Amino acid sequence: MLTFSFNHIALSVKDVDEAVQFYKKVLYLKEIKNTASNSKTRWLSLGENKQLHLIPRPNAEIKTNKAVHFALTTANVSLFVSHLNALNIEYTDWLDTPNKDYVRKDGIKQVYFQDPNGYWVEINDDF
Repeated sequence: MLTFSFNHIALSVKDVDEAVQFYKKVLYLKEIKNTASNSKTRWLSLGENKQLHLIPRPNAEIKTNKAVHFALTTANVSLFVSHLNALNIEYTDWLDTPNKDYVRKDGIKQVYFQDPNGYWVEINDDF
C-alpha cells in the first residue's frame, strides 16, 4: 500500500518579491533555498519540512475563491487576529462577515484573509 505525507504548496504570483515579503511579515515564514532549480521561484518554510513555493507568473490570470485555500494552525487565533489588525489586513469568517472569526461545529476557531494575489489563507486553532 502507498502512503503519502504533505510536502509543499505552490502558488503562482504576479510579483514574487511582494508575495515573499507578505508571507514573511504576516505569517513569520522564513525563506529557504530553492534546491530544485536556478529559477526565480522562491521557497518559504512552513516548518516540519513543509514548504510554500511562490512561482513568478507576472502575466498569468489568477482566479481565487474562498473554497480554494490553505490552512495553518496556531495556538492563539485571537493573538493572530490582533497581528492582522496591526497590519491593517482585513479578515473574515467563512460566511464573509468582515472582521469576525468563526467557530465550526467541532469547536475549531478560524479566520480567513487574502494575500496580495487574492489567495485565501485560513488560520485556525485545530491543535
